[in-house]
Amino acid sequence: MQLVDCDYETHGAAILTIFNHAILHTTALYEYKPRTEQQLEDWFVAKQGGNYPVIGLMTDAGELAGFASYGSFRAFPAFKYTLEHSVYVSQNHQRQGVARRLLTEIIERAQKNDYHTLIGAIDATNHASIQLHEALGFQMSGCLRQTGFKFGEWLDLVFYQRILDTPLKPEDDPVY
Repeated sequence: MQLVDCDYETHGAAILTIFNHAILHTTALYEYKPRTEQQLEDWFVAKQGGNYPVIGLMTDAGELAGFASYGSFRAFPAFKYTLEHSVYVSQNHQRQGVARRLLTEIIERAQKNDYHTLIGAIDATNHASIQLHEALGFQMSGCLRQTGFKFGEWLDLVFYQRILDTPLKPEDDPVY
């Protein structure tokens, strides 16, 4: 399998399929309705505008096995070194090391781009994702109980955080 930088034209349809399967069948996304092509195109535009990667893992047969990305955690200047990331794996490639490879790449890119903190927001019942994050050095930093409601149940959202050694010289924004 090979890591690639995804774009809307080449990978959009496969990413939309992965997103929508997760929306309709899992609690990986706290959404009810499948995303549209326009929503996905807008998502790619926002990622590009923020200089945030969308990383895919392609099989030798040319199928997108999964993708990962990150973006701003909160839209306030003091959070400029903090990212929230996400990783999604095609239903055909679960438990094959795809998520580990993608999350490892997310960590490396965040360090390379001088970010300091990565945060994953994970449904508390997603034990595979929690185990992966813990294996890659993330620690649970909090639980928001019953913050989502999907499939007739209240959902707890846990936050996993990994602090990076970067940036070497963080700076405040100047005050005017």
